[in-house]
Amino acid sequence: MKEYIALFFTHSGAIKFQRFSKKNNIDCELMPVPRKLSSNCGVCARFNFDGNINDLINEEIEQIYEIINDAYKLIYEEK
Repeated sequence: MKEYIALFFTHSGAIKFQRFSKKNNIDCELMPVPRKLSSNCGVCARFNFDGNINDLINEEIEQIYEIINDAYKLIYEEK
């Protein structure tokens, strides 16, 4: 299972993602954005997911990073 951090444009986007995750049995925790990363709202979702990450992307998500050995690899960015 891979581990990710999603950054959002707004707090409400993060909360909506958490609800979506819970409904779809995805382990998800809201937390402050790590200092290494920037965010508009300051809240991110850390989650584990095995499927296609594109299935989770919506208009609320600013960026998604895969966490690899405590480092962050950008895998999605809203253009």
